[in-house]
Amino acid sequence: MTAKRDHDRVVVLGGASGAWGDTSFAAPQLLDSGRCDYILFEALAEITMAILARARLRDPSLGYATDVIEMIGRDLQRIVEQRVRIVTNAGGVNPRAAAIRLERIASKAGVSLRVAWVEGDNLVTRMEELAALGLKEMSDGSALVSAPLSFNAYLGARPISAALDAGANVVITGRCVDSALALGPLIHEFGWGTKDLDQLAQGSLAGHLLECGPQSTGGLLTDWEDVPVWHDLGYPLAECREDGSFVLTKPEGTGGLVDLRTVSEQLLYEIGDPSAYLLPDVTCDWRYVDLLQVGPDRVEVTGARGEPPPPTLKACAQVIDGYKVLGLVFIGGRDATRKAKRFGSDFIRRAERLLEREGFGRLRDVDIEVLGSESTYGPHSRAEGVREVVVKVALHHDKREALSAIVRELGSFGMAVPGLTAGGRGLPKPTPLVRLKCYLIPRNRFHPTIHIDGSTLHCEEPTLLGPERRKKETPEEAPQPMASELAADESVELPLIAFAHARSGDKGDDANIGVRARHADFVPVIRAELTARRVAAWLAHRVEGSVVRYEVPGVHAFNFLLHHALGGGGISSLRFDPQGKAYAQQLLDIPVRVPTSWLGHPALMETPEVEQARAQRAQRLVH
Repeated sequence: MTAKRDHDRVVVLGGASGAWGDTSFAAPQLLDSGRCDYILFEALAEITMAILARARLRDPSLGYATDVIEMIGRDLQRIVEQRVRIVTNAGGVNPRAAAIRLERIASKAGVSLRVAWVEGDNLVTRMEELAALGLKEMSDGSALVSAPLSFNAYLGARPISAALDAGANVVITGRCVDSALALGPLIHEFGWGTKDLDQLAQGSLAGHLLECGPQSTGGLLTDWEDVPVWHDLGYPLAECREDGSFVLTKPEGTGGLVDLRTVSEQLLYEIGDPSAYLLPDVTCDWRYVDLLQVGPDRVEVTGARGEPPPPTLKACAQVIDGYKVLGLVFIGGRDATRKAKRFGSDFIRRAERLLEREGFGRLRDVDIEVLGSESTYGPHSRAEGVREVVVKVALHHDKREALSAIVRELGSFGMAVPGLTAGGRGLPKPTPLVRLKCYLIPRNRFHPTIHIDGSTLHCEEPTLLGPERRKKETPEEAPQPMASELAADESVELPLIAFAHARSGDKGDDANIGVRARHADFVPVIRAELTARRVAAWLAHRVEGSVVRYEVPGVHAFNFLLHHALGGGGISSLRFDPQGKAYAQQLLDIPVRVPTSWLGHPALMETPEVEQARAQRAQRLVH
């Protein structure tokens, strides 16, 4: 049963992992704080699901995030002593195996532990049933794939809550939305029902801020020099109340930073329309979220609004589409960039000759980047006279043996190109290229089950959805003079980073860039000057689709959704930055005309361009 409501009670959630492979120092740090009621381990991304699915094909006892389970096992004694409960999606494509492994670790350590695992997201065995629904792929409208490597739906928080209701100390799920790891415990603790939409939206936001570990406590911050250290970043704590409000903080004495910048950047991370962030339990409207600094490294978060969840759940299939290989070579010396470009061109010409000679057929795709020459910046590169670069050559072909034959030729160019070396790493090995295909499936097709103590509990997706609510529209802004309308002596050109900060992320083949003004005074100019069209033009060398802009007035921000911007997406892209992690950094260099009066604004970031503009202005005033 859910706990009795206590309006003054605070439930503390700790986020110990932002991804599979996160540090082993996080959980001990949160346990050292002695503050956690729950510790959450987020382990899954689409690329991770592909890796886990392939692992299970090789060994049926695998298919879960092994290191996360081992990390939990290492601290079991302290977890039990502190009565901390654990929630993780480290089950991947085999949550049962993950639970069995953790139970064995507990038994060997002499620790009494009730482990529950959630199933119901795996759709691989239901292909015939799903084919009858006439499903269409979300981005290209193609028919349902056959024989996928994996196929999993994003479940919500209710199965996690039910497992906790049943007395589980540890809940292990397969695929679920990341934020459900936090929302599940909050539903269990506060008894939120399907009509408590604003609380569900707030709880989901808490999960969104926790799910990427230290990215909300100083990690990835644009103003990285304000973060004292990276080696001991504090992992996030959310102090949650029954009304849904919470304070985001971190353990005392740890590195990192929690302020309006760190929290707002994570709020905007990897979302699309902020007025309709679709989750299985609620549709979130985060446009009017309010962030308030209530103390050192403490930010109170309120204002999320909820509407009924969609009638469907998103499900992603992964299919193998040939093979890919990525090779790296170093080139040094004068004119390194020109040598690198010639090497790339000549290497592909030799590859084509080899394929023709051996009868392998043509390459499906090629991507060459000269790292160190700012090739990812396209026409905005400022690199001149570079004397050392790394050339990345990525290839896609239907046959593994064709790519193996091609990469054998990499070393031979060391006899032709002055300053080229492969660094003694050996030849790269081709791997399957996995494509992501996503579908929307009616939620009544899902019947999650919870397994605990040898029993199976059933958890149906809720059908009682809350009342429809009319969305609050973005308030109209009073007309203000824009920089482009000002006389030349009344405006100055500055890079966006001087008056905004940003972060980018990925969703399949789409990317997003959240841009937040450093002060509310800067919002009107950003709104007028940083249009979707201008962002699309600035990143045209990377973005193949449209760009859509959304406003997030609550945090003085804008979210840009970039369609078809990642060369196929993280698991199939041939790019060196397949998730667009550096896109925000590129956009922050875009020049924007702003009022000259901003040069005296206390919120303006000190950059070389700002210093130069002030010096030029002072010189004009003297004359």
